[in-house]
Amino acid sequence: MSPSAAASSASLSRPRHGRMIAGVCAGIARRFGWSTTVVRVVTVASLLLPGPQILAYLILWLLMPNDRD
Repeated sequence: MSPSAAASSASLSRPRHGRMIAGVCAGIARRFGWSTTVVRVVTVASLLLPGPQILAYLILWLLMPNDRD
């Protein structure tokens, strides 16, 4: 892996490719080295619990930058 690829994978940003809605789950999964599917399933499952999950997702959508090309 090149140094620029390692640096981009270490940052918390939304990918331009491979996103389902906004790329928040894909960005979190890539940042922490987790499976994107697992992060998406946990996110959807958490929506069944009471709490501010939708608000947190929307805030991350607004604050997480897109990947640079």
